[in-house]
Amino acid sequence: MSGSPRSEELPLDALRAQYQRLLQRLEANEREFRRLGRAVWNVQEDERRRLARELHDGLGQNLTALKHRLAQLLADLPAEAAPLRERLGAAVDLCGDALEDTRQLSRLLRPPILDDLGLAAALQWLARSIDASGPMRVVTELEPLPPLDGELQTLLFRVAQEALNNASKHARAQSVLLRLVARGGELQLQVIDDGIGCDVEQALRAGGSGLPGMRERLRLYGGRLELRSAAGQGTRLRAVVPLPAGDAVA
Repeated sequence: MSGSPRSEELPLDALRAQYQRLLQRLEANEREFRRLGRAVWNVQEDERRRLARELHDGLGQNLTALKHRLAQLLADLPAEAAPLRERLGAAVDLCGDALEDTRQLSRLLRPPILDDLGLAAALQWLARSIDASGPMRVVTELEPLPPLDGELQTLLFRVAQEALNNASKHARAQSVLLRLVARGGELQLQVIDDGIGCDVEQALRAGGSGLPGMRERLRLYGGRLELRSAAGQGTRLRAVVPLPAGDAVA
């Protein structure tokens, strides 16, 4: 009785089982891809941390010692050696500028405040640094958050850093709101600027903006990047990542 309902259901059951096995394999491959991607990114952050420490503890200390020695030589020169004092004073100033540049590069590579005091303090430091270095003003709204692991804090800090850089460099914004909240089991980082706006599709394809890399990095943690903009109407960027299980906030 080859035409019986039972004989027709067997191939369909087999196809369903095969489909489920393929789906499980795809999900396992996706999990492994994310795990490897996160591992590569963590290696990059570890290298940033090492370079930042070497800049601060190595080159930074050497420049500090050099500046002090030059300043001592300048203090020991007699007043009548005016031309030499002028040249040596210029060398002290140049050494001081190099020292400040080295410290700033070290902080940008991996700000110690992120590891020592956490994400909120690091975002406030970033906003203050941008305020002090140019015309763009950054206002922060940071709600209290549940404890976050180091990877998630680093992820959101890097997204904020890239977004603020875009607002200053590409959007030519004068004012930016940096907001971090936890809603419905998700962390939401919002960067809203009053700049010139952009074509969203083009911005998400352009490597110079850093947005494609930002989006892929968020995907490694199960997150997503949302971007809204129009010419002359500023840009609203929102990065969303799920909170770890047990940390959900209603």
